[in-house]
Amino acid sequence: MGKKFFVAGTDTEIGKTTVACGLLAAANQLGLRTLALKPLAAGADNIAGELRNEDALALMDSASVKLAYEQVNPVLFDPPIAPHIAAQQAGKRITVSQLAGYCRGALMTSSDFALVEGAGGWRVPLSGRETLAGLAVELQLPVILVVGMKLGCLNHALLTAEAIQRDGLPLAGWVANTVDPQMACFDDNIATLKHFLPAPCLGVIPRLQDTQGTHVAPHLDLAQLAL
Repeated sequence: MGKKFFVAGTDTEIGKTTVACGLLAAANQLGLRTLALKPLAAGADNIAGELRNEDALALMDSASVKLAYEQVNPVLFDPPIAPHIAAQQAGKRITVSQLAGYCRGALMTSSDFALVEGAGGWRVPLSGRETLAGLAVELQLPVILVVGMKLGCLNHALLTAEAIQRDGLPLAGWVANTVDPQMACFDDNIATLKHFLPAPCLGVIPRLQDTQGTHVAPHLDLAQLAL
């Protein structure tokens, strides 16, 4: 059934989808059948009378295996706020088992390379008891960590990597995504991350005007994922 990974981030708005689309494009260029899911999203646009999330649409556009929108993004809330708060406001309940069931169904579709993209950071709450990290654990997916390169990213990255390992999952690799192009000592920060993070760096994404997957892919190296 191919290789499957969970894409996590050190924070929200640090480029998880940009990196995921780049990974999909790079895998497409290798001739692999690619599939991507965004099981939970908060923040929607009304497109032809239907609520749609822009990240989920970008993943659908980048993946070569085409699924229905509802398979890619089965749980969507309108306001761009923390998912558990959005669920409370909507009078709904989100559970890890529910999300895992949706993912398992979609992941039964044949592919060579599949990504499940998280929402926010590793410990974003789903309810008073569960966090989205539980989904990666339930699915037993190796994690690709997107590090948003800005002041404070070293602490965020190392704490997230420790949490992933504490939850019993392997860190398959990490990608540095330039959030702040004026970040001081950028190369030194990359070197520090390479020293401390217990996984290979899959690429360093510069600040791009066009963040479509095909423009991100040249900055990524999938060889270390053993595809």
